[in-house]
Amino acid sequence: MPKLLIFSKRLDEYRQLIEAAHLPDLEILTAPGLDADILFGEPDLIRASFASFPDLKWVQANWAGVEPLLDPALRCDYILANARGVFGPLMSEFVFGYLLLHERKILQRLEAQKEQRWDPTLTGTLRGKTIGLLGVGSIGAELARAAKFFGMHVRGFTRSSASCPDVDEYFHADLPAFASGLDYFVSVLPNTAETRHIVNADVLTALPDHAIFINVGRGSTVDESALVKALETGAIAGAVLDVFEQEPLPAGHSLWSAPNTFITSHTSAPSFPEDIARLFIENYHLYLAGNPLKYVVDFERGY
Repeated sequence: MPKLLIFSKRLDEYRQLIEAAHLPDLEILTAPGLDADILFGEPDLIRASFASFPDLKWVQANWAGVEPLLDPALRCDYILANARGVFGPLMSEFVFGYLLLHERKILQRLEAQKEQRWDPTLTGTLRGKTIGLLGVGSIGAELARAAKFFGMHVRGFTRSSASCPDVDEYFHADLPAFASGLDYFVSVLPNTAETRHIVNADVLTALPDHAIFINVGRGSTVDESALVKALETGAIAGAVLDVFEQEPLPAGHSLWSAPNTFITSHTSAPSFPEDIARLFIENYHLYLAGNPLKYVVDFERGY
């Protein structure tokens, strides 16, 4: 009989949702036990104790990023699955909220209202603008779909895949060429050795000076010193940053005061228990039937 142990700050919510599914043969442990063979929850909480489970078969993370479990010094003799397919719509709300804020001059309109000043100046539009998606996995594909709804031209940068029907142009090698001519540049890349500082000075210089950079992937993908310089010199028009190399972003960091920069606290796509529990339930049925699980992480690639 499979035995599940939940590691989460929202333990009671997850337990109720999983119990309500009446999953066959599953025993949900109420206290840590060495015989647990399935662990579910936040990777940082799981990491603290998962080495002590000799019968571990499967870890289901409730995050998309599973960096705490990818340390080469840790065990990898189990199936690790992450949370995918649930964050795309939430990321789209975040990204396009800020795109519309910029194009529609919402903050300027608010200032005019505060000053009781009539402001009939024209706004911009997303229609016809070019958005570049650095990474076109499940989240990037959702962003591409939303972009086409607004009538945008969509570029995608991937290692090799070119399967998203909403991407108009694919690039696989020349990142500065990909960045050239973009109005909006959105990174959704994971944290891997290959992606570290992939957004560097050369890429930022290739962007037009009216471009906006948005990072909802991982902070490690950006050379933050190069980004600060690009913002301070006007090489790009602004940035929306939800993730950083060091989190929380330290007080006094130059990004806090960089021109035309919006900073949020890794909140662009929260994990809602009802979404993640549904993913676990679907994977549990596959696990019980002996079938491959969804969203299995490759330990070598890191995603």
